[in-house]
Amino acid sequence: MFLVMSEAVMFFRILADETRWRIVRQVMVRALCVCELADILGMPQSSVSSHVQIIRKAGMLESETRGKWTYFRIARSHLAPLKAVLRHFPDSAIHAADTEKAEARLARRETSCCPGPVKLGTPRILQAKR
Repeated sequence: MFLVMSEAVMFFRILADETRWRIVRQVMVRALCVCELADILGMPQSSVSSHVQIIRKAGMLESETRGKWTYFRIARSHLAPLKAVLRHFPDSAIHAADTEKAEARLARRETSCCPGPVKLGTPRILQAKR
């Protein structure tokens, strides 16, 4: 994907916020709803929702609605630039903790309020070339 300057500025502006970066890191691999992200990040749903909408309006997310839940995942067109950025920054302790919380939260998905996505349900395997 070729980014023109205004798109590149928007791309990095989105990633410059710690909460949005944490959200992006989680939805690169799997589709999550706002309540799942709120549990993972330990933040109020309203705050997480606001950040998700900023990322969505920038065109970085694809979504699937099931009932009253909407699941979000990074749009395929944004995976390559994100992987390129990740090659230069090692995983942090925060990302590792978020990923651990995500796995625990997803293990409870069937018994939680969230039915889970269908179309976006298959997790992506991200192979970072280092």
